[in-house]
Amino acid sequence: MDAAYLLDWANLLLRWAHVIVAIAWIGSSFYFVFLDSSLTRPTDPALLAKGVDGELWAVHGGGFYHPQKYLVAPKTLPEHLHWFFWESYSTWLTGFALFTVMYLFNASTFLIDRQVHAWSSPGAAVAAALAFLVVCWFVYDSICRAFGRRAHGDLIVGVGVAAFVVLASWLACQLFAGRAAFLLVGAMLATSMSANVFVWIIPGQKKVIAQMKAGEPVDPLHGWRAKQRSVHNTYFTLPVLIAMLSNHYGWLTQGPHNWLALVGVMLAGALIRYSFVARHKALVLGKRVPWEYAAVGTLLLVVLAVWLAPKPLPASASATPVTLAQVQAVVAQRCAICHNAEVQNKAVALHTPELLRQHAQAVYQQVVVLKAMPLNNVTQITEEERALIRRWFESGAP
Repeated sequence: MDAAYLLDWANLLLRWAHVIVAIAWIGSSFYFVFLDSSLTRPTDPALLAKGVDGELWAVHGGGFYHPQKYLVAPKTLPEHLHWFFWESYSTWLTGFALFTVMYLFNASTFLIDRQVHAWSSPGAAVAAALAFLVVCWFVYDSICRAFGRRAHGDLIVGVGVAAFVVLASWLACQLFAGRAAFLLVGAMLATSMSANVFVWIIPGQKKVIAQMKAGEPVDPLHGWRAKQRSVHNTYFTLPVLIAMLSNHYGWLTQGPHNWLALVGVMLAGALIRYSFVARHKALVLGKRVPWEYAAVGTLLLVVLAVWLAPKPLPASASATPVTLAQVQAVVAQRCAICHNAEVQNKAVALHTPELLRQHAQAVYQQVVVLKAMPLNNVTQITEEERALIRRWFESGAP
């Protein structure tokens, strides 16, 4: 079987697995953030005597639930203790495998855009991409260690991490193809999220259990640090998701100031997520829900939509009819290199007038609306040529 076909199968199955385990991880993460923010201090003396610091009553699926949280730990270890870590590890492993299959194995096609940066070799681009994942974790972790426990530590850490993400976004968009740059910034944040679980959260919980088994006092630092990193993970989630989804939308990833668009959508996601986390706390405390953060995030998305909107065609241009021959000349130069009788990427061939008419809607969608093709604009299609295809299709593809 054709190698490209097998890679497509690997891409499909890895993407499927990645989405499944990511849903499990994000779902459990969102639930526990909600739970922590919604707990109330118990009034039952028996619960207080057991060391319960917070409780919640909930109804779901026809039954009632009564989760309780102990600080720093229960007086005795339960016989059965469930751990939450494989969701995180599986998400990172499947995501890295998918990134490897699609971007690292095909660095010349997907990772490199020579109009953005002329890499000396695909290997150099691959090494730089991997360095982004590693360096991000060490910078983020260093900021948390240095400032996390100081006065106003959360604010300092937030500003420091945000500044680093802006810098990394700008640098990635100067070095890699637009869609790869967006994905890489999302991947570096996702790597830090999983590293939080692997380096701090799970080891800290294991130390607490070891101290309990040894009859030693439980150090509250482990619980504090796990809570800090868990909260960071929940704020990273929406920025990571929008960065991962962005590679389907060339109009977002390929502009001259694409790094600003990336920072904008990630900031909007973080603001919206913060608003929902703050909502849980506000409802428990009987305070006003701070919807203004979500409103600002939504407004930011509206501003980006207006900024990135395609310019309308001049009246004179829209009135000029476009012939099939004109469109075919553009397609032959810009598209047919990957869509012809011998090479039919995604089972699409465009080398004859009949085939061009048959795939007119797909060409319009990919070239004009999404601007996803040509991939990384390797054939250097111009905006005027995209407009030509747009006028041809919108006039009925004659």
